[in-house]
Amino acid sequence: MRRALVLTNEGRRHWLRTMLPTRRGLFADLANDGPQDWKLTAGDVRGAATTYFATFAAVLAFIA
Repeated sequence: MRRALVLTNEGRRHWLRTMLPTRRGLFADLANDGPQDWKLTAGDVRGAATTYFATFAAVLAFIA
């Protein structure tokens, strides 16, 4: 017997999923300001480098 992956009858949904908000309601309060520019700053590079070297030092300390 083949079953559909998506149930079309809303009465057969899971009881927990009925309590969750809809996807449209999740981000309704956020303003849409159009496209957002993501720029890499010096603080981002410094944070990534600090994380890398801290992880490298922790692995070296664990191995030694």
